[in-house]
Amino acid sequence: MAPALVHPEETSEVKKNALAEQRPTMILHRTPWRPPVAVSGQGIYLQLESGQTVIDAVGGAAVACIGNGHPVVKQAIKDQVDRVSYVYNMQLSNEPAEALAKYLVETSNGAFEMVGFVSGGSEAMEGVIKLGRQFFHETGQPQRKNYIARQLSFHGNTVATLSLAYHPTRRAPYEAILDHDNFHHVSPAYAARFKKTGETDGQYVDRLRQELDDKFVELGPDTVIGFVAETVVGATTGVVAAPEGYFKAMKSVCDKYGALFILDEVMSGMGRMGSTHAWETLGDGIAPDIQAVAKGLGGGYASIGAVLISKKVAEGIRGKSGLWKHGHTYQAHPLACAASLAVQQVIKSENLLENIRTQGAYLDKLLNDRLRSPNSLTAPFTFDIRGAGGFWGVEFDFEVPEGEKIDFKGGQFGILAQARALKNGLVIMGFGGGSNLEATKGDHLILAPAYNVTKEEIEKIVAIFVRSVEEVISEYSTA
Repeated sequence: MAPALVHPEETSEVKKNALAEQRPTMILHRTPWRPPVAVSGQGIYLQLESGQTVIDAVGGAAVACIGNGHPVVKQAIKDQVDRVSYVYNMQLSNEPAEALAKYLVETSNGAFEMVGFVSGGSEAMEGVIKLGRQFFHETGQPQRKNYIARQLSFHGNTVATLSLAYHPTRRAPYEAILDHDNFHHVSPAYAARFKKTGETDGQYVDRLRQELDDKFVELGPDTVIGFVAETVVGATTGVVAAPEGYFKAMKSVCDKYGALFILDEVMSGMGRMGSTHAWETLGDGIAPDIQAVAKGLGGGYASIGAVLISKKVAEGIRGKSGLWKHGHTYQAHPLACAASLAVQQVIKSENLLENIRTQGAYLDKLLNDRLRSPNSLTAPFTFDIRGAGGFWGVEFDFEVPEGEKIDFKGGQFGILAQARALKNGLVIMGFGGGSNLEATKGDHLILAPAYNVTKEEIEKIVAIFVRSVEEVISEYSTA
């Protein structure tokens, strides 16, 4: 039975919580405040140091795909500790790494032939960048040095991955040290915001295809390593899938000029969209030459990412050096691989992809019913509700007539709504400025519940989510 939710204003622990927040921290946090401290978790429920219990409706950052405390995964980690906790993969391989790689290849329906393990999403995309360059260097095309990615994308938080991606706010502090010579960008595939009036989806896709073709020509077709895209864009724009036919069109340009077609499924992959790989259902069914995965691979039980390698790229490497010229100390860590293999086996044995498709459809229905109800406070501002499986984004737009009576006093609605949801017992992700290239328009909130979420838990999530959104709108209304 799920623990009861406790509103912070209804508990004697409020003062204790306030004092805890004021305590000095030795951590350089990613927020200007000390976040509440989680002390335990079970399933989608987290117990905080204050005594409050909250629902994690976003899996941290679309990570915790089977929640906390699953007994199968816990046992797998314990068993592996008893066997061997660490070996350095340039000296020794290990059983769980070999087994996990075999599992990922065998469940790819022939899309991939080899796997490289890393310790997270940014490392995976860093590995993708280096592998693409290595492939062409070893196959006799050393002049290929350029990558083409998309505006309003996110591929990681290293200097190279920030250069590859393009989001103004995230890049701003580091512009002076980013690589502007080898990383280039074309328009996002974001029809709700960038499709022209009267333009069909087909015409929009063709316009984007031509833009990519033009960029190849501008750079010199034989200098491009590849085109890189998130199959479903995550945090920057809030769960945005491309129009049908988009990836087929983009791959046709890559094939035309002999470049690699590369997908980033760090956030949207490994079941998050209701299929093992998002491209199987939302990428025109087209497998990439190289793919990055991470979050749903280990489900938060361990830090891990992977680079999935097609036969074409694997044969190119095998035909020359035969090795991946990239690595880190904790690559293919035995505990991480054991945990990840157990997570994937749980997803399969408990039929969780079918469950999250079912619960995702129910979540979609409830969000639309509540947020878009004609008499609701939220209807005028709910611009878009989108997603699939266990990955959903709700975009709000206050640049409408009704928005003239709302003043967020310099704050961003997405951030305010996230804070209010936490106060009400729900963990979500909130962002502002994800709907234009200047990062000044649009707010979106993301939900990414665990694949084993129940119908009753979906109802709780939507109830608190809508309540939180309504409270923020009401509080900042000047009417």
